[in-house]
This record gives sequence, C-alpha cells and structure tokens, in this order.
Amino acid sequence: MARRLPPLNSLKAFEAAARNLSFTKAAEELFVTQAAISHQIKLLEEHLSMKLFMRRNRSLLLTEEGQSYYLDIKDIFVHLYEATERLLTRGAKGSISIALTPSFAIQWLIPRLSEFSSLHPDIDVKIKAVDYDDNSLTDDVDVAIYYGLGNWQGVFTDKLYTEYLTPVCSPLLLSGEKALTSPADLVNHTLLHDTSRNNWKEWIKVVGVQDINVNQGPIFSHSSMVLQAAIHGQGVALGNSVLAKPEIESGRLVTPFNEVLISKNAFYLVCREGQVDSPKIVAFRNWLLDAVRLEQEDV
Repeated sequence: MARRLPPLNSLKAFEAAARNLSFTKAAEELFVTQAAISHQIKLLEEHLSMKLFMRRNRSLLLTEEGQSYYLDIKDIFVHLYEATERLLTRGAKGSISIALTPSFAIQWLIPRLSEFSSLHPDIDVKIKAVDYDDNSLTDDVDVAIYYGLGNWQGVFTDKLYTEYLTPVCSPLLLSGEKALTSPADLVNHTLLHDTSRNNWKEWIKVVGVQDINVNQGPIFSHSSMVLQAAIHGQGVALGNSVLAKPEIESGRLVTPFNEVLISKNAFYLVCREGQVDSPKIVAFRNWLLDAVRLEQEDV
C-alpha cells in the first residue's frame, strides 16, 4: 500500500530550512516562529523515520538523506511558484462579466468603457443587463453594480456615489404660457415617474408646495426611459444625479429648480468576498473607483 505524502507545511518548512541552512531564516521567510519550524521538521523526520538535519558547531547541516531529499523536492516548489504566477497573470486577462441595470450601463458605463479597454486590452468586457440589480451576482458574473442601501450580506462593496434627485425637463418647458419658473408651476405639467410615484411624493413634501397631483403621469420601469421621455418634452422627471448628468451636460435636459432630494440609496460596485483580489477584478475595480473619484473632483 502506498504511503501517504508528508504534510505540506512540513515540506515547506524543510525546503526553506534546507535552502537557507537555518531554522531562523526559514521562520522569517514563512512568517512563523523558529519553534514552529523545528516542530514541522520533527514531524517530517518522524513521518520519514530518518534524520534530515544535524547541528555542528552552531551551524545547521543536512544529513546525507536530507541532502538527497532536498535535491529531489526543491524543483517541485519552484514549479509550484511558477505555476501560481502563470495562473495569476492569466487571471488578469481573459474576460470580466459585469451585471448592471440598463440605465447605469447606457448612461454611465458604456460611454466610458473604451477608457478601460485601452488600459487593459487583454480583458474582454461582457455586459449583462438586468432589471433588478440585487442578487444579480450569479455564477456567470464577476462583478455587479447594485443600487440600494449597501447592506447586502456575503459580498464586498465599494460605494460609488452619494446621489440626489432633482427635477429635470426639456429646455422647451422653461418658456411659453406654462413656463417652469418655480416648483408651484408643476401643477401645470405632467410628472414622469421612475418605477413608482414615491420619489415625487417625497420631493414635493420636502419642498413644501401645495396642490400638486403626484398620482398623475406615466411610470417607467427604467431610469433611462423616464429621462428620454423628459428629453422629448413629455413632462418633468425626477432625475438621478448620476444618470441624468450626461443629458444635463449636453443641454438635452435642464434643472429648472435648485431644490433636491438626497437619496438614501447609492450605487455600489459589488463582488464576492473571496474574489476581491482576483487580478481582473482588481483592474476593473481600480479603474472604476478612479473614474468616479476624478469625476467628483471636477464637480
């Protein structure tokens, strides 16, 4: 019957001690105590039923058996280290799958994607549009963009933005008989809703205007859709500051009032806790956080 292999920790301790001919240097290299190295060597010698080291005049020497064993196994550790480096290098290439809502993809990520690709041409990006961001970190997804309070369990999160909601509309609504000059003028316009009517209800309450019928106007399932409706002059939307920013900068939308509603939710970059150090995820995470930081510095 084949004998079982020695414990890997004992082999690591032996290889380091034999290469350095010092238990002290082996301990420093492996970030353990000298006593731990001595213990692992003793276990290995008991497993093999032979002495591997001998001490002579305060120096550490290999026995004949120890020298032979070291020469046989030292290349195994070299191959292990080299294989690990090749695997990590390959991990920085290949592809990265990103799950996020269509609105964040269209309004924020896609316009900037060429920047990431130019920095990391070996990483192919796969975009997966999802209607609901929570729980979209499935087996085929590496990272996701969640929108919420940031209290998800079992995932590593980076907060991207603190958002606020502000009314936005076509520039055409700023003139004419029913020109928007104050929040009270909303009584003459259609309200456009993102997912539900709750955000408008909160904004109206914060601003303190009266007689605004929040229960009128269409509801859209995606933020990008409600912004498009506003661009085409179909009413006034309560736009997310991050998603509406490109349309405001282009002049397709304007902010008729200064009053804003600070959102309790925010956008988060999410990945599995055990994969936060994956090279391709590190590359994407660093790029995304740098892009957000630079954008906020320009505000």
